[in-house]
Formats: sequence, C-alpha cells, structure tokens
Amino acid sequence: MFRNKVTDIFFDLDHTLWDFDKNSALTFSKIFKETNIDIDLDAFLSVYIPQNLAFWKLYREERISKSDLRYQRLKTVFDKLGAEVSDNTINILSKAYIEHLSSFNHLLPGTTEILEYLQPKYRLHIITNGFHEVQHKKMRNSNILNYFNEIIDSEMAGVKKPNQLIFDLALKRANVQSFKALMIGDNLEADIMGANAAGFHTLHINSHKQPQHKICPIIDHLHEIKSYL
Repeated sequence: MFRNKVTDIFFDLDHTLWDFDKNSALTFSKIFKETNIDIDLDAFLSVYIPQNLAFWKLYREERISKSDLRYQRLKTVFDKLGAEVSDNTINILSKAYIEHLSSFNHLLPGTTEILEYLQPKYRLHIITNGFHEVQHKKMRNSNILNYFNEIIDSEMAGVKKPNQLIFDLALKRANVQSFKALMIGDNLEADIMGANAAGFHTLHINSHKQPQHKICPIIDHLHEIKSYL
C-alpha cells in the first residue's frame, strides 16, 4: 500500500518497538525490592498502567509538568491501593525508576526483524514524547540505535505529539516532504492523528487493543508491516 510512495519511515518508540510494559514491570520489581516496598506487583501494575497512560495524556496536553507526571503517577496508585508511602519514598522511587528503566532491553516481538527488513529500503527515524535522557539509553541498550537516522523527542522540539510542530521538525531534520513520510505508532491521538494532520501517511499498531477505526490501516503485530512496505 505504501510501496513506491514513501522514502522515510518514522516510528514511535514505547509500545511500538520497545516493550514498555514488560520493561517497566521489571523495573518496578527491582526498585520495590531495593526500597523494601512490600506490595503485590501485579496489583500495583493493574492500577499503575491505566494511571500512567492517563497522566501521559495530561502531559501531552501541557496540563502537568514532567516532575508532576513522575510523582503523581506513583502517588495516586499508592493512594488507590491504600498503601502508606511517604513523599520522600515516592520521590526516591520516581528517580530510581527513571535511572533503571533503560537498563532493561526487551523489544516487542519482531522488532529487530522488521528493522532489518526495512533499513535497506527506507530511511528510518524515531519521533517520541519520551524523555531525552532515557530514550537514547533504551535504544542503545536494546541494540536498535544504529537503525535510525534521526531521533526527534518532545524536549528537543519543545512540544509533544500530536502537536504538528514536532512532526514538522522531524520532516525538516530528515529532509523529506510529508507525502513521502510514513508514521508508525501505537497511540491513535498522538501518533496517528497528529501525523495525519502534518500530512504523513500513517499505520497504526494497535498495542492497546483500541476500538477499530478507518483513519488508517491497523496492524496487531510488527511483522504485518511487510504487507504494506
């Protein structure tokens, strides 16, 4: 479908290539043990995962700061679980989480294979809302950094997806026109609708089992990209 139309492919990172949920769970397991937090990890994650997505939405919309995101996504979960955890401990956990998250390097199934398939044919790039100091470490430690020409993050752009300015910056950095660019990501609002508004072709990897839509093609697994490219 996109063959002979695009020259450059832009990927989101978390939940698209890098297995955020698995790596995040391993990180919490490690830091809870180190700080003697006695809480059931599965119970914690069942509340944390939707809370984290909700706070990231607020962060994308410029309604909370980076520091608020890091603190509140933990504070609200402990409160919901009825766990008494001091603000000092929450701040320690928040810092430790960022420090250790990138040390885990699990990728979503098929990531390396699809990058190997695409790299000889297209220029590959990353557009991410993740924090600058963490994203490069994630990619380096999971051995995918060298596949990408340009890595554009929201702190570099000064805005977050779906703001068109971050997509415009990505096109400028890659020196490509939007009608030759394809965005592949998991977040319908930030990745797909944001890139569409900037003139990109789009392909939605439905990592979160969201409702079906007709905005663009939808895939469930990375290997399905071969059907389009």
